[in-house]
Amino acid sequence: MFRPKLVDTLKDYSTAQFGKDLLAGIIVGIVALPLAIAFSIASGVSPEKGLYTAVIAGFIISALGGSRVQIGGPTGAFIVIVYGIVQQNGINGLIIATFMAGIILVMMGAVGLGKAIQYIPYPLIVGFTSGIALLIFSSQIKDFFGLQMGPVPADFIEKWKGYASHLATVNWYAFLIAGGNVFIIVFWPRITHKVPGSLIALLISTAVVSLLHLPVETIGARFGDIPSSLPAPAIPALDFTTIKNMVQPAFTIALLGGIESLLSAVVADGMTGGRHRSNMELVAQGIANIGSSVFGGIPATGAIARTATNIKNGARTPVAGIVHATTLLLIMLFAGKWAALIPMPALAGILVVVAYNMSEWHSFRAVLKGPHSDISVLLTTFLLTVLIDLTVAIEIGIVLAAFLFMRKMIQTSGVNILTSRQNERGSDNGTFSRHDIPKGVEVFEITGPLFFGATYKFKDAMRVIEKPPKVLIIRMGQVPIIDATGIKAIQEVYTASKLQHTKLILSEVDSIQVLKALRDARLLFAIGKGNVTTSFEAALARSKTILHQQCTSEALNS
Repeated sequence: MFRPKLVDTLKDYSTAQFGKDLLAGIIVGIVALPLAIAFSIASGVSPEKGLYTAVIAGFIISALGGSRVQIGGPTGAFIVIVYGIVQQNGINGLIIATFMAGIILVMMGAVGLGKAIQYIPYPLIVGFTSGIALLIFSSQIKDFFGLQMGPVPADFIEKWKGYASHLATVNWYAFLIAGGNVFIIVFWPRITHKVPGSLIALLISTAVVSLLHLPVETIGARFGDIPSSLPAPAIPALDFTTIKNMVQPAFTIALLGGIESLLSAVVADGMTGGRHRSNMELVAQGIANIGSSVFGGIPATGAIARTATNIKNGARTPVAGIVHATTLLLIMLFAGKWAALIPMPALAGILVVVAYNMSEWHSFRAVLKGPHSDISVLLTTFLLTVLIDLTVAIEIGIVLAAFLFMRKMIQTSGVNILTSRQNERGSDNGTFSRHDIPKGVEVFEITGPLFFGATYKFKDAMRVIEKPPKVLIIRMGQVPIIDATGIKAIQEVYTASKLQHTKLILSEVDSIQVLKALRDARLLFAIGKGNVTTSFEAALARSKTILHQQCTSEALNS
């Protein structure tokens, strides 16, 4: 459960597989270079932060992860979160939040929450992913068109108002560079898949701008030179006030990082036929984020696109991911200074394509054709992500999804009175009719989960009994689960039955969970094991025995 996949793969590792992993790692490292720089700049930090993250976190995720082929590093999903944290708390606040998020991820993996994260509703994931894609796209308009304006507002609506008011300042050279990059990235795969289109676009646009001296802003013009070495590690200073202020963004980073990394691992499993270790993956992601923050990096997680590229180029072990991180380190050490010549519109073009790929518009449209509850979760999460905040969107989206699910469960639950004139036949495909049930016996049947949301139906049904029966049978064969509120309702019925001298029989208690809950609440002891049966036939037989005993007792007393 907590053994890295690297340990398993090295047991029967071959030279042939190393050749494939080496090639795949080098290719993915080249693919990751422009993305690491672009994600870093879009997040509101200097470009080298993304490179530090891709090298340090990428290495740790591959070396310690629970997936054979996962590629880790900065991703587009974190752009909005990181940008907001930097604007409010500065780069030091981001480093602390990333460090804390790493600790949270390690704890989540250690207690076995790897599987639980996979249960987050699909409409919620599509909603916030599409919302993030729209925010990434909107954040790149300034550089895409070379608009001459100050800092871009953080608010979505204010951002577009600012763009609209500066339309007259469009730099057509910047627009042509950005548009040309998009064109190359989209159509380059028709020529070859061996070399990534984003790298070709970056090389061409950088060469054109440098040789023709076009009036286009570059990385060097905005940020200065990019360091050609890793910084010295430093553990961020933590105190109670800082922890209290950064706990919410840290949880957001941890939750999103956990979701995205496990989604990427699931996609990788589907492509390779493997099976990842979700809890080990969370632990590795946590250690990677701790390592990234110690070296001044930004949040990292599993990258679906880079992982898919890794697999398509022949990688089948974590060695490829380690090679990818090493490739990036070598590029940074020996060619980092050339990155300062990259035009900002070129990076904007790359991120526009990333935003489109993240948008999942096919999935968005598919969910819109589904149930109304899924549409509500999708649109609520999407709009809150775009207009308010991703943290709020995830929190409200999960709560809304839970309430809508509970509503569905309530709708599937019901209580039928099988001895009423409206129910001439029972629920066993007509096996039992009303006339098979002895006089003086009332039969109720509960269908569906008996939990706090559906208990009111059971209580309302109990109130329709005008005259206390001699025997009350409650059929529970279709009750898969029961919670504390359901147990309390059964206890209340038992107490009322005892006061009314009615014998209570629980029939068809088949569910292990229900039986255990009744036993733990001491209801089995109170009701009597003889009055808790596994079949309706046994319940009817027991009711006849009780009636006979009561008749005999009444006859003796008279």
